[in-house]
Amino acid sequence: MSRYNSKETEAKWQAIWDERGSFVAHEDPSRPKYYVLEMFPYPSGRLHVGHARNYAIGDMVARYKRARGFNVLHPMGWDAFGLPAENAAIANKVHPATWTYQNIATMRDQLKTLGLAYDWTREIATCAPEYYRHEQKIFLDFLNAGLAYRKESWVNWDPVENTVLANEQVIDGRGWRSGAPVEKRKLSQWFLKITQYADELLDAIGKLERWPDKVRTMQEKWIGKSSGLRFAFDLVNEQEKIEVFTTRPDTLFGASFVAVSPNHPLAARLAADNPALADFIAECNRIGTSEAAIETAEKLGFDTGLKAIHPFVEGRTVPVHVANFVLMEYGTGAIFGCPAHDQRDLDFARKYGLPVLPVVVPDDSDPASFQVGAEAYTGPGHLRNSDFLDGLEVEAAKRAVIERMEAAGKGEGTTIYRLRDWGVSRQRYWGCPIPVIHCATCGIVPVPEQDLPVELPTDVSFDQPGNPLDHHPTWKHTTCPTCGGEARRETDTFDTFFESSWYFARFCSPHDTTTAFDRAAADYWLPVDQYIGGVEHAVLHLLYSRFFTRALKDCGYLSVAEPFEGLMTQGMVTHATYRDQAGKWLYPEEVEQRDGQTVSRETGESVEAGRLEKMSKSKKNVVGLEHIIDTYGADTMRLLLLSDSPPERDLEWTESGIDGAWRYAARVWRLITEPVVPLAAAGTPVPATISDKGQAVRRIVHKTIDGLGDDVEKFRFNKAVARVRELTNALSDLDGKGAGEDWVLREGFETLVKLIGPMMPHLGEELWQGLGHATLLTESPWPEADPALVVDESVVVAIQVNGKLRASIPLPRDASEEVARAAALADANVQRAIDGKTIRKLIHVPNRIVNVVV
Repeated sequence: MSRYNSKETEAKWQAIWDERGSFVAHEDPSRPKYYVLEMFPYPSGRLHVGHARNYAIGDMVARYKRARGFNVLHPMGWDAFGLPAENAAIANKVHPATWTYQNIATMRDQLKTLGLAYDWTREIATCAPEYYRHEQKIFLDFLNAGLAYRKESWVNWDPVENTVLANEQVIDGRGWRSGAPVEKRKLSQWFLKITQYADELLDAIGKLERWPDKVRTMQEKWIGKSSGLRFAFDLVNEQEKIEVFTTRPDTLFGASFVAVSPNHPLAARLAADNPALADFIAECNRIGTSEAAIETAEKLGFDTGLKAIHPFVEGRTVPVHVANFVLMEYGTGAIFGCPAHDQRDLDFARKYGLPVLPVVVPDDSDPASFQVGAEAYTGPGHLRNSDFLDGLEVEAAKRAVIERMEAAGKGEGTTIYRLRDWGVSRQRYWGCPIPVIHCATCGIVPVPEQDLPVELPTDVSFDQPGNPLDHHPTWKHTTCPTCGGEARRETDTFDTFFESSWYFARFCSPHDTTTAFDRAAADYWLPVDQYIGGVEHAVLHLLYSRFFTRALKDCGYLSVAEPFEGLMTQGMVTHATYRDQAGKWLYPEEVEQRDGQTVSRETGESVEAGRLEKMSKSKKNVVGLEHIIDTYGADTMRLLLLSDSPPERDLEWTESGIDGAWRYAARVWRLITEPVVPLAAAGTPVPATISDKGQAVRRIVHKTIDGLGDDVEKFRFNKAVARVRELTNALSDLDGKGAGEDWVLREGFETLVKLIGPMMPHLGEELWQGLGHATLLTESPWPEADPALVVDESVVVAIQVNGKLRASIPLPRDASEEVARAAALADANVQRAIDGKTIRKLIHVPNRIVNVVV
């Protein structure tokens, strides 16, 4: 019995695909295009099987669409700038570029062993000057269009990485990479005006029909459109006013305090003469600027001693606090607190002994006795304790307050957004230099286009904290392009999300030296038809890319507004974690089962098996690509990654799973290379006579074609794999002895090979060749299902008597009423139900129901 040699076979077909340029894409207006893209990786080191799921899914889609006649673009590149390279440079005494390109070479080789259908001629690396020179030009065009600007602002500062973080990069008050508690600092930063597109980005979310609902919801919440009232509180014995924005003007009569941000101008003025307040503000600034950090922190305030005058109640004042939960960047940086109807305000009021006055009462509660306890009431109801608002519903009360404020000239209804402009400045070396020059005479001067790219210096030192570009002895010193005087280069570099916000468009013309995008190529390929990646990028990368595409369109680069027509977010690959008795993490290959116990292979000592977690190098619960490919082959791994669960769910990697996938591959190999009877010659017409068993198998073949195509289109890859397994079983049961069965086996084997081609492409090519074909499977069309064979010859029809089900019987498909009547009345259960009664009429719904009315 022959044995499938995956190592030799996979290397053979990868070389042939490469030699023939099987996956090189060219624009071809005569064919429908299909652009498949997985989120490109950061070259951080070696890949493991957890990384491979994303690529296996993308390759399945790309190969399937190619077989369906589409002109497919499926590129790969590297998101190559970033702090990990800088950290590695410090730790390993190696230049970031050296570390990055070494990792790229390693990961490229690993990806190639998977046999992925990439057009490697389009490979890009974002750290290459030939890439980021176009990025610098894009920035200058944004600057010219008013979409980029510089201002002083409060930022999140990572004290470990010594750089600014966007709000989205602060997780639970800590830096998303370092894990260090984030602080606030005030710095001059470069921003992109994403807020200019807030309404457009929000309105278009509803049109992203092929995006997951959860991602669309996350983006809607992040943009955070809020309508409300903007007005000002007068202060007792002060000329100054405090302007606030509120989405709940209906609760104004329940106000018990006013709170301003620690970074509000009023707080800064008062702190100048109040050391205790200054200390409080400094403590607040250690929290960071992100909403997540502020929401999870204990609600703290500082009573300024000032009193705000209630706009509607004569003689009522409320205290003014500086509060750590008020964001300067949201609204006006000041709020009024109504503790009865906002949990955050309630927590604050309980802590500082402030009044809690309910002004919205649920419809099913007694207004005279309704009180708020530990939880604020935020539901619907009617107003009370609110003068002219009493009795109104919440929405009507909001309108009434806004109308009265506007009529009195004291405020106005307005809309604000949670979304803030995107701060793109980062204080680090390994990033794209921001192409501007600072001149004492001329101010900020763009670098002339002919001087792009502004390249990073190679002779850089990481011997002292902070930005190495600031410390470089010569790089930052230059002359002003305008006046020729001494000037200084901008030493901040771009946030790495800048690079990943337009790379998908660069793949359309990656070698164009004159412009970022060849317009004809971009118009042909964009938008990306299917984008695949992790849900963790729902806000950061995906929202930035949507903004970037619109900005590029407005600057004349592109024709499309949305970058990604379809989005699929795959689940993680998980594995159990292992720790020895000293608490050290162990790799899965370092443990084994002995007598029902998990033990160390080396010492035999008991090992603690932890819960399933995302594969992580830090916890060593990873399975290396090389080990799996050397042992089982890339196709076997790909099959398991596609088959074990729906792609949007997490997948547990197990030894039994990979063993099962390997056994299936070996079974298909034996089934086709050692047929039970000699197969009919390729291209032989359908025989005149086929046995009943052969005809039944033919029906399974064509139903599999029909169903599997639908499964792939809807990303039900696990169901698609289940279908080919069922087809394999059906073909295995055919002994070839009946009439025409040698032909049925030929048709079935060729169909099976075509169907597994996108899943197990190396095995598919080898079997396709073994079946006598001179063409490549990769270049062969998808099989077509015969509609006559997809439809069952018989259907089960419900038989009712006076509307009650009495039997279910098989009938020929599209049977006439006469045939259906005879079969129904012949059934014993139906005869008992009729019991000699007169049949008044018979209702026949073809292929579904026969109802006998007596």
